[in-house]
Amino acid sequence: MPGIRITGWGTALPDKVVTNHDLAQTVSTTDEWITDRTGIKERRVGGTTTGLAVEAGQKAMDVAGLAPADIQMVILATTSPDRQVPASASAVQRELGLSCAAFDLNAACSGFVYALVADGFVKSGLDKILVIGSETLSRITDWTDRNTCILFADGAGAAVVEASADDTGDLLGFSMSSDGTLEYALFAEVGGNLQMEGRAVFKNAVLVMETAARDAMTSAGVTADDIDVVIPHQANIRIIDASCRRLGIPTDKALTVLHYTGNTSAASIPLAMVDGIEHGRIKKGDLVLMVGFGAGMTSAASVMRWSADT
Repeated sequence: MPGIRITGWGTALPDKVVTNHDLAQTVSTTDEWITDRTGIKERRVGGTTTGLAVEAGQKAMDVAGLAPADIQMVILATTSPDRQVPASASAVQRELGLSCAAFDLNAACSGFVYALVADGFVKSGLDKILVIGSETLSRITDWTDRNTCILFADGAGAAVVEASADDTGDLLGFSMSSDGTLEYALFAEVGGNLQMEGRAVFKNAVLVMETAARDAMTSAGVTADDIDVVIPHQANIRIIDASCRRLGIPTDKALTVLHYTGNTSAASIPLAMVDGIEHGRIKKGDLVLMVGFGAGMTSAASVMRWSADT
């Protein structure tokens, strides 16, 4: 049974930048307050979930050297589709000129790691799958609510997942879970805006990220000392730091982009992944831990031996 490897990657961010100073003009906050509590300095706002996904997806296909006819499935991780029906993945498929299966996956901020279930589709016979995390959370954010408007933003990240030439592939360990009893901590009704209980999110996010990461490392047969790079969900720098400490992984191994992207939910991990590639933080042979949490409360982690030439 073949494993999977990542062969292409790409991102998309809107042009409009909203800084902490901009927000301070409309809500009771300051740049210092936001930076100290979240690590976020600015965020990108604008575009559509489909449009951002198409841009990131095309870049990933270009890096992988693939034509539209090569892609056999699109998995779009999003919690902010452009329409309630149909899936935004179908619009992405159309715009990219693909002829394949396409569906949305909503696991909130854990979505991109959840979408690595692409491994199962590869084992069932598919060769090339386009996995995308894309969000336009600004459309469901109340910009008068200081608790949420300082956090959420828009963006997309994509990866081409291909069947590996050997039996193992890059994905060594995997874990995903959900705890519906914590659904109240972060939600949005249909047609409504995001509602969040910050203390509940913070407390439980650290715990579920640790559990997911440990489960994935156990599945991979590795320890925290073996990990070269951590790609965490970009929600809050304090959550990232606390999770790394609990795992016994130095925080300087964690890739972060939230200072200029904000919390982009399912797009945050691939955005950090591509930034790490472009800045030489991820190298061939590295053991990479991806770990996230999200509304639901979902959690997911994967351990991969990076084989792509970056």
